[in-house]
Amino acid sequence: MNNRKNLLRLLLFVSLSFVAVILNGQTVSKTFKNEALKTVLKEVEKQTGLSVIYKTDEVNENKMITATFKNASINDVLDKILDEGLIYKLQNKMIVISKSNQQKQSKSGEKKKISGTVVDENGTPIIGASVQIKGEAQGTITDFDGKFVLSDVPEKSLLTISYIGYLTIDIAVTDEKLSKITMIEDSKLIDEVVVVGYGSMRKQDVTTSIARVGGKDMPVTGFDQAIVGKMAGVQVTQTSGKPNSGATIRVRGTGTITAGAEPLYVVDGVPLERASSALETVDMNDVESIEILKDASSAAIYGSRGANGVVMITTKKGASGKAKVSYNGSVGFQTLSKKIDMLDAYEFAAFARDGHNGSYLTSYPDASPDDPNEVRKKSYDKIPPELFPYLEGQKGLTNTDWQDALYRTAPITKHSISISGGGEKTKFFISGSYLNQSGIIVNSGYERFGARLNFTYKSDKVELGVNFSPSYSIEDRVDSDNNKGVVINALMMPPVWPVYNEDGSYNYMGNGFWKIGTDYQHNAVLNPVAMANLTKDQVTHANLLGNFYFQWEIIKGLKYKFSAATNYNYFYNEYYRSSELPLQGEKYFQSPSNPVAKSSGTYYLNWLIENTLNYQKNFNGHNLNAIIGFTAQKDMMKKHSVQATDFVNDLVQNVAGGIVSTGGADSQAWALASFLARAQYDYKGKYLLSAAIRSDGSSRFGKNNRWGYFPSVSVGWRIISEDFMRNLPWVSNLKLRASYGISGNFSIGNYEHIAMLKYNQYVLGTGEGSLVSGLRPSQISNDDLGWEKTRMYNVGLDIGLFDERLTFEFDMYQSNTYDLLLDVPIPQITGFSDMRKNIGEVRNRGVEFTIGTHHNWSGFRWDASFNIAANRNKVLKLGPEDAPIITSAGVSHAYFKTEVGQPIGNYFLLVQDGVFKNQAELDAYPHFSNAKVGDFKFVDVDGNGEMDLDDDRAIVGNYMPKFTYGFMSSFAYKGIDLSFNLQGVQGNKILNLQRRYIANMEGNVNSMVIALDRFQSVENPGNGQVNRANRKSTGNNSRTSTWHLEDGSYLRMQNITLGYTLPKNFVQKFGLTSLRLYFSGQNLFTITNYSGYNPEVSNYNSNGSLTPGVDYGSYPLSKTYSFGLNVSF
Repeated sequence: MNNRKNLLRLLLFVSLSFVAVILNGQTVSKTFKNEALKTVLKEVEKQTGLSVIYKTDEVNENKMITATFKNASINDVLDKILDEGLIYKLQNKMIVISKSNQQKQSKSGEKKKISGTVVDENGTPIIGASVQIKGEAQGTITDFDGKFVLSDVPEKSLLTISYIGYLTIDIAVTDEKLSKITMIEDSKLIDEVVVVGYGSMRKQDVTTSIARVGGKDMPVTGFDQAIVGKMAGVQVTQTSGKPNSGATIRVRGTGTITAGAEPLYVVDGVPLERASSALETVDMNDVESIEILKDASSAAIYGSRGANGVVMITTKKGASGKAKVSYNGSVGFQTLSKKIDMLDAYEFAAFARDGHNGSYLTSYPDASPDDPNEVRKKSYDKIPPELFPYLEGQKGLTNTDWQDALYRTAPITKHSISISGGGEKTKFFISGSYLNQSGIIVNSGYERFGARLNFTYKSDKVELGVNFSPSYSIEDRVDSDNNKGVVINALMMPPVWPVYNEDGSYNYMGNGFWKIGTDYQHNAVLNPVAMANLTKDQVTHANLLGNFYFQWEIIKGLKYKFSAATNYNYFYNEYYRSSELPLQGEKYFQSPSNPVAKSSGTYYLNWLIENTLNYQKNFNGHNLNAIIGFTAQKDMMKKHSVQATDFVNDLVQNVAGGIVSTGGADSQAWALASFLARAQYDYKGKYLLSAAIRSDGSSRFGKNNRWGYFPSVSVGWRIISEDFMRNLPWVSNLKLRASYGISGNFSIGNYEHIAMLKYNQYVLGTGEGSLVSGLRPSQISNDDLGWEKTRMYNVGLDIGLFDERLTFEFDMYQSNTYDLLLDVPIPQITGFSDMRKNIGEVRNRGVEFTIGTHHNWSGFRWDASFNIAANRNKVLKLGPEDAPIITSAGVSHAYFKTEVGQPIGNYFLLVQDGVFKNQAELDAYPHFSNAKVGDFKFVDVDGNGEMDLDDDRAIVGNYMPKFTYGFMSSFAYKGIDLSFNLQGVQGNKILNLQRRYIANMEGNVNSMVIALDRFQSVENPGNGQVNRANRKSTGNNSRTSTWHLEDGSYLRMQNITLGYTLPKNFVQKFGLTSLRLYFSGQNLFTITNYSGYNPEVSNYNSNGSLTPGVDYGSYPLSKTYSFGLNVSF
């Protein structure tokens, strides 16, 4: 925490040479008649835009003042209203008033030996505070009792006292023994500072929409946990629970159809192309703050990459004072967060029997369900003999819970250690981290090693800085997030089969047909435990992010800054599938499969160069901050891959053990050149104006549209500073802001505007000819291909009441993304069927609201915040004819429809309306030709009295929620702290395609327990929603419909932490400055009606934004319980 506070103090520009200019330039005009000093100081704040800071035990704020000022300088006002013995100075746009201990000075030229004690506001000694003679190199630090001794101190000197997390103070040298020096936490400073693109600013001066989470609000569990539910309008979803699975972030909805929708990530000022690179580089213990630029005006400074929002990650820096060592460690375990209720072996046997009987009686209505297999002619109709013991009710039979077999309790360990400190000119922060996370699915896990060095040097005119962060990780993956992975296989596998045979080998009876051969039809279900353990899929990742900057103050207020950065990533993947593991669909008794080995390596190299000029000027209440700059960035990628087969055995489990059968290579690059400018102006902190423009030239676009221009403007009015607000002392903040901007999206392929060729083979010559390799056109050129652009309007209101004990933030916005990149049909005489053009438009409208409360009662602190946001998405244009876009999720009739007037990616399905309960109902209602009693009843959408698979589909919902919300709260009292974070989503739908397998009522694989509510007869129709069991499905029951669509709303306990900080006077006996113990629980419960593992799932992404919200069987989320230790010394 202390590092975080000092960092933000460093980010504020402090120049004492401006003190006299600003104090004399700011004026006050007002008549006060018998008004309290605190009221007068409030008026000074309103008229000057400066903040007044003082301690109530040093300043009599109830002293009555009667005075008249007309264009009086701040010096004149303060000299008149303050008591003798008080001094004041300007620091970081704040007037700091404090008590002076200055007495009669010693004779001229005399030097003294000075001693004193430095304490915090609670009177606790501060260990390691820096005590220096102002302007001199001479100094010392406080000892374990907060005491210091400094010799040879010149008379009339000032002592500068600083410590991480506290306001730096200057003390005049008076007596040789100073009284206790009290340091004040700089929490007010921290709350006021916001990091923006190419700089930082006070929160009260912000005129755009920026969300912020500071270090004290971040758990150490991961990036997604740091921000989920804490920022209105920022939706964070974790679609998979596998170790190192990244979160998906959407800022104010989805504004693209074919391009990337991820925000831009900027780490310590360096824009990174890949989110995984940004997040793997950063250990959350090293993070100072996270800001998200939500509107186009704040994001436009990043031009062509700002349309989806910008995530700014700032890491910790060093601070003056004695080196501080901090250690954060935790150990814990993870468990499956939810089990899906499935049939046990006996229930499955009855269900499978009914499925085969359903097929038999459909083909032979006059037959009996008791007929033996010998009279049943079709394989679908025969009941597997292995089920007979279960149907007879025999005890002690195999009854495998395949979820218990696949999932495990998995340990997780985290360690992080850092050292920070520095002197008057140099400061450093060094850290190292280690994470070892086993996955809850067997044979999956993630291990990461990371380090960081942040170093700064600052003299009167020059500042240098270096940030260096390497990391290395190893990820063991399992095939999970698809319709053939271990997750869906564990659910489908009949519980009548064991995991292992009696000899300890894996059981493959569920793979393909039943033991006695091809007479018994069942789906191929492969043993998921064997799949996980007999397949090696390991990815190693080496990452290096480094940047250097040099800053020179040319003249007072004018600074030149040069920075250079590089980001290197190398991914290496080794894959091997053992010969013991059969291919899915092979019968268990077939010979072993041929092993397969794959090897691939991919490296990315990104470099960035930036040159900026920054100018700051303050005069007569006018404050100006301007920046201009030029940046250049290039990204290069190279990839190679090989695959080998024909292995003799499994002894050599890589491509060297087989014969290479295929291989490939790829090399790509893109470049970006940019000019940028921004000016920020305010008058007395009351009237605020900001304007920016950026011009980007990108290699990704056609020569006629290579350069894009992205302007923005925002204004703000701090109404609280107006005269008419003085009679409302309970209002501490009131600001109105508005912004407009244009930003872009260049997240497309690197060569989509270029004509492309592909290798092809041709038969040439007479007769049979000969096969000759050649080239063929694969992509038509488009010199007009350009950016997708987003035009956004934002209006916001900030309110603070009762000295910020109650705060409100409200934003309303509209963003129109136009020139969307879509495929448009073109004449086939060109040799192509379509061409990508800038033709579409999408609109997002939304509102965001945040309320916060902050209280401190005699040492009991309570902070809470609630946010809610709603976004509405609408397609406005889809090309010349506005033809709808219909896409498939890869299975029978699982369609999505994107059309004008509707959101992107609507589900477009048959509408299921219960089941036919009797023959009369079937005869009276439109139905498919082979529908029977007990089959699904579908709605005749077009009303023509006939059912049609295409014409009777309808738009039935969307993955986009109606609104999102979050609530977080923290309590602290006498060393005990408790915090929790709730997050929710309301009104979205999920296409649960797992149900096509485990709720299809065919009886060929295991089923969810809803099968117990199936239609069984006219007399026993079940719950009226679940169709009859039938191995050979009729009535199009197996087609994807609203039967597979579920409500995805949920409320989740994201994190809860209980901690205890031991008393300082106790831990100091052991040489420590602080010691905290804590327990943390993550993802402890989720309230939802969704029947799958995770209501955040979306794992069919081949069509991006067009096919969201599909559940094919994703790696489940885990509950995590951790015990941790925070210690510093």
